Amino acid sequence: MSDLKWRGFLAAVALATPLVIAGTPAASATAEPKIDISGGLTQPVFSYTDAIREHVRVQSSVDSDGDGKKDLVRVDIIRPKESGSGLKVPVIMHESPYYDNPGVGYELDHKKYDANGNVTKFPLAYDNYFVPRGYAYLAVDMIGTRLSEGCPTSYGAADVLGGKAVVDWLNGRASAYDDQGQPVKATWTTGRTGMIGHSYEGALGAAVAGTGVQGLATIVNISGYTSGYENARINGTLSWFAGLASWQANRVAADPGKCAAVSEKLLQDSDDATGNYNAYWDERNYRTGTISQARNVRASVFSVMGMQDRNVVGSQFSEWWAKLPRDVPRKAWVTQYGHIDPFWARREVWMDTLHQWFDHELMGVANDILRRPRVDVQLGPDRWITQADWPAPAARTTTLRPQQDGSLDRKPSTGAGSYLDLAQTEVAMADNPGTTHPNRLAFLTPPLKDAMRLSGTPSVSLRLKLDKPTANLGVLLVDYGTDTRINYRERGATAAEGLKFIGGEDCVGQSTADDDGCYLKAGDNTAASDFNVVTRGILDAQNHRSLSRSTPLTPGKAYQITWKMLPQDYEFKAGHRLGLVLTGANDDFNLDESGNGTGADAEPGTGAEVTIDLAGTSITLPLVNGTPLK
Repeated sequence: MSDLKWRGFLAAVALATPLVIAGTPAASATAEPKIDISGGLTQPVFSYTDAIREHVRVQSSVDSDGDGKKDLVRVDIIRPKESGSGLKVPVIMHESPYYDNPGVGYELDHKKYDANGNVTKFPLAYDNYFVPRGYAYLAVDMIGTRLSEGCPTSYGAADVLGGKAVVDWLNGRASAYDDQGQPVKATWTTGRTGMIGHSYEGALGAAVAGTGVQGLATIVNISGYTSGYENARINGTLSWFAGLASWQANRVAADPGKCAAVSEKLLQDSDDATGNYNAYWDERNYRTGTISQARNVRASVFSVMGMQDRNVVGSQFSEWWAKLPRDVPRKAWVTQYGHIDPFWARREVWMDTLHQWFDHELMGVANDILRRPRVDVQLGPDRWITQADWPAPAARTTTLRPQQDGSLDRKPSTGAGSYLDLAQTEVAMADNPGTTHPNRLAFLTPPLKDAMRLSGTPSVSLRLKLDKPTANLGVLLVDYGTDTRINYRERGATAAEGLKFIGGEDCVGQSTADDDGCYLKAGDNTAASDFNVVTRGILDAQNHRSLSRSTPLTPGKAYQITWKMLPQDYEFKAGHRLGLVLTGANDDFNLDESGNGTGADAEPGTGAEVTIDLAGTSITLPLVNGTPLK
């Protein structure tokens, strides 16, 4: 759903100055069909122009629209011509709900078809790049979208099991048919499949992997959900907007009218009224849910997460990552961007890394991709480091406590303070921390003597009283100090989520007249600022004991409430100060269906007075190479 945030990018005008990242003339058609590996990489020896383009309909195990028939999943295929004469190839599979509406990727690509119904333009450039290297590429219409049957279910069982059926077909365990209803077998593939996708698409890969399906060798999960609940809620608070579950399904449905009853059931079952976790959300929980579980993942994992993502928050990555079996091979990129596909952020490095990853995991090429440091971390504009894992293994916890004088220290504290729970933006909450504000309390450390990194998931514990049965509790960790930073907040015609168009195009792989594989170039969007909100924690106080059950607080009674903030990997520079801001409803997460703040159904705040006992209040930070206080 986040692609809407980048719709304004389409207004940008760029000069076409192609840069071919990788691509060589195809080998002679008379050469013996084989994969060419040189220098530890597959080489582009197969003709993209001459590739086989076909489509099938795979029978799923679900009847999502209740018409008495199992849904058929549309699969569009492009594969080397040589795979029709004995060459067995692995599969890169991109399952998406977006092929029809609104389109795929940040340029909102759509499929183009010939007179026989075969795709002549595949969205994105993975087909252009990998088919010449001996891979098949499958563009799969998620159930209920584009040319697939059924109804979309907003990350539900049908969405997941439709993709699983395609993997089963590739491995001889499911049926598929051509347009005449004749059975089609995938005799041309090794069966080894890798799923790749961004946002909803990435979620589908994580979900299918969590079924434990055999043949799914790897997934590349780019900013993908692992909990549908955290797409719509944050610890009981309503993020995005009321009706999100049905809106998501209606937005991508090929036939919203036919699916009206399904959509209405999604709306009712998701329970916007309380914001509680229930069976509906458990079905959409790919960590420990009823359809997909992280412990069942057998595929290797390459995950990408923007830690300033407002759509897919960082815990969607961190909580799932921590629950993966220890023996699952994995790699990650952790960035300071928002909801970004690294094809746009770091294109050449991304394509080179992805090439080596797929070669190793799908082709069995003996390269060193898994011997390198597991995680790439972006610390700022054009600043990347590598580390052995995530969080950084060297991270150690430090607990800081707010003081009555407005400082933040490790020593015990006394005193109290209060504020009103009213919705505010993060900038308004964090600005001018030294001034008194009725809707927040702010506390700062002294200037840091040395640079220091946060790597992991902070937690906060508040000792508080309310004058009403509940309140939205908001906590911000802020970096105070003038610097040039990734500008993840700007959203406009030429910049969004920390990137901006910089002019020109890159052309990736081989091309045809219909499909050139050329896409606009982007680079870091930066801005000088006096402070930066590093991470945050949000909680509906009546869900402090359970996300599944609301427990209103007794006005005037003291409660100790502890919860996790969102994860982060961030460097605080020497001379900067850490800030802790305690406040109410976070308006940055009150988004409407266009991805903008202050949605029509936003959390306005309860108006409750929140009284904080400083002696029982603290923030615990996982820190690398230092402490904020000497």
